[in-house]
Amino acid sequence: MSGILVQELEQNRDNALGLTLMAGRKGLKRRINRPQVQKMGLALTGFTQFIDPECLQIIGNTEMAYFHTLSADRQEGVIHQVCSLELSCLVVTCNLEIPELLLHEADQKGIPLFRTHLVSSDFIERVTQFLEEKLASTSSIHGVLMDVFGVGVLILGKSGIGKSECALDLVLRGHRLVADDMVYIQKRASNTLIGSGFEIIQHHMEIRGLGIINIRSLFGVEAIRERKKIELVN
Repeated sequence: MSGILVQELEQNRDNALGLTLMAGRKGLKRRINRPQVQKMGLALTGFTQFIDPECLQIIGNTEMAYFHTLSADRQEGVIHQVCSLELSCLVVTCNLEIPELLLHEADQKGIPLFRTHLVSSDFIERVTQFLEEKLASTSSIHGVLMDVFGVGVLILGKSGIGKSECALDLVLRGHRLVADDMVYIQKRASNTLIGSGFEIIQHHMEIRGLGIINIRSLFGVEAIRERKKIELVN
């Protein structure tokens, strides 16, 4: 299945999203299928035509301030309408107080409702980075990826032709290894490919006559990179 489980947001620590689950725990198996996020400004006016339930939805300070200008009956109607959309996930930013009716409806409908201390702009930047990485198209290819003078160089060729030996010579000349043998590739945006090594063989190279060597142990952290944009294929 495509997408990521909402519970991966709750478990993520690398991006410092600062999320606390407030309601809708039974919906943590819902999926987010798009890296874009949406702010629910228009939805709170009753216009929900362009709300994409597969995107993460955000209510920030501006949206909540507008919501509080509505009458009690209108607030109730808006919450019922929003929670009927089968949203994958809803996040309230700025540690704003969440209306009790929204907490109740999210819990009843199984919509994961989070709160974060981050302002909307900071949260959007961090969560978009997380989602783009998780939802990126991926592939793998037999080759070697090097950082040569800051340029990501993917070295291809038949097995046994000497790709690893060439890469080792580059390391000896002060360049950096990203991945040897198998390169894991993620597509970011329309024209960006990011390469990295598979965890089990990361920082290692297999050299004929020497065996498997650990580049990090032999040459230090300056001789390796975790990932690199692929800019040249040779």
